[in-house]
Amino acid sequence: MTTPLPPKPPSRAGRVSLWRYAKLFRRDILSAQPARLYRAWMAEFRTPFFRSFLCNDPRLVDLVLKKRPDDFPKSDRIREGLAPLLGESVFVTNGEVWKRQRRIIDPAFEGGRLKEVFPAMWDAAVSAVDRLRPVADGTPVEMESHASHAAADVIFRTLFSIPIEHEVAGQVFEKFRDHQRAQPVVNLGALLPLPRWMPRFHRARAKQTARQIRGLIRDLTAARMAEIAQGTAPDDLATKIMTTTHPESGDRFDTDEMVDQVAIFFLAGHETSASALAWALYLLALYPDWQDRVAEEAQAYIDPDKIYFSVMSRLRLSRDVFREALRLYPPVPMMVREASCPEQFRGRDVPKGSQIVLSPWHLHRHKRLWEDPDAFDPARFQTANGKSCLRNAFIPFSSGQRVCPGAGFAMIEGPLILSMLVRAYRFELVHDRPAMPVAHLTVRGRDGIWLTLTPRE
Repeated sequence: MTTPLPPKPPSRAGRVSLWRYAKLFRRDILSAQPARLYRAWMAEFRTPFFRSFLCNDPRLVDLVLKKRPDDFPKSDRIREGLAPLLGESVFVTNGEVWKRQRRIIDPAFEGGRLKEVFPAMWDAAVSAVDRLRPVADGTPVEMESHASHAAADVIFRTLFSIPIEHEVAGQVFEKFRDHQRAQPVVNLGALLPLPRWMPRFHRARAKQTARQIRGLIRDLTAARMAEIAQGTAPDDLATKIMTTTHPESGDRFDTDEMVDQVAIFFLAGHETSASALAWALYLLALYPDWQDRVAEEAQAYIDPDKIYFSVMSRLRLSRDVFREALRLYPPVPMMVREASCPEQFRGRDVPKGSQIVLSPWHLHRHKRLWEDPDAFDPARFQTANGKSCLRNAFIPFSSGQRVCPGAGFAMIEGPLILSMLVRAYRFELVHDRPAMPVAHLTVRGRDGIWLTLTPRE
């Protein structure tokens, strides 16, 4: 019997007009692209307004992200669609503003801090197991929503020391789901070279949900500012970030700045983790032998009633499964930078202002880099090819100075929750509801990710 491959969207057939491409792109980033990108080292796309270069050559990826990142700032074109929610967050800023923000944020995510917030992650994982118990009866369950719930719970517990059941946390979670449905990844400002003074047109519903989310986050932030002033604030990530001073200027984030940062922490830390966790569960349902191995590992090393950080060094199979899910379904499928000066890539002129597209989706499945790139094989990371590609062709959290500050956070949270869930339940496919990835803000299931679960003995 032939082993099935993980689901992969069909590629676009033939050439299309710019406006047809924009329509396909808004529907799904992945299937809007041609199949040749899985083999190409570089590809050029021309529009009447700008030129775009997709780079799969690891040397170019390294140049843009690591060697000369200041020469390739984040493109404002992607920022256009995210502005209502994210404001001036660290995800969209550039230059000195971004460097100042990172120097205040980074200390909260250092290795020692991860150990300190680990009990909150553990409690969120235990709660995720408990929440699934009423539906663990073999009936189909849409797992993306449950993964989102679990990931949001981790964010609120580690950031503000409140569970997802907290009234404000629950409201943020629900409003964010509304915002996802209302906000397209591309709007007019991302396609046309509009001057900065011209207003950007966002859907009324997207602007409304963004205002509601930011208002709720502002309430949480203002309350925490007051607790810090009174000396009663818990020692969590929010307190750490709000009390960290810039090493040179001595300033801190004010309330408005903190609202921007919390918005991106929630978007990046919740949306991306939920995507990776849901796909990891689907892959384990597709490959039950791997699921049983992960369950055995979890049963051997995890005691839900005891919280111990050292267990993470033992959950090696779970880590490799989660890493393989990140490879096959990178939550952020494409990143866009802009050439700040004329360049030459692989003998081709790259004009100033060109859009430089780095695609984890294509890089992670590149046929000239990875062995059997479309297959699910967590053991690949123990091979010479897998280890080489981990260094040169694996960027689920970006790389270089703009690597996600929560990358280490995600690589603890993901394998831990995955292990806890598989330890407690057996996950199986719903054959009349197969998953198919699509990408808007993140890579999700086109019609959700449906599984059945039953308790393990």
